[in-house]
Amino acid sequence: MFHPWHALRYAGFITRELVVGTLKVAADAFTPGVRSTPAIVEYPLRCRTDLEVTLMTSSITITPGTLVVGVAAGRDGVPPTIFVHHMFSGGREDTVGGLRDMEDRLLLMTRGREGTP
Repeated sequence: MFHPWHALRYAGFITRELVVGTLKVAADAFTPGVRSTPAIVEYPLRCRTDLEVTLMTSSITITPGTLVVGVAAGRDGVPPTIFVHHMFSGGREDTVGGLRDMEDRLLLMTRGREGTP
């Protein structure tokens, strides 16, 4: 079930992430030296429906500095897994924490409080 209030909050969250990501990438592009610390992280999703997986991967990809480079379909009880390139990784835990926060907000929008893990 789609929750309009949580969808509005998610849109605000994504907008903020777009602005912050844009500023980070622009600062890196116009500042001498290397500030980026790229990494590719494997992240098993809690999203289950095609809509949830699509929204999650699209949200990551539109955010400057991040890109979904691969998706492994889930089957037989194994969750779908995505592979994310993060341009400004502060380590695996930092990147996974950001992805988990985004996924929590997305699942709140699509499932409501009752359906979030």
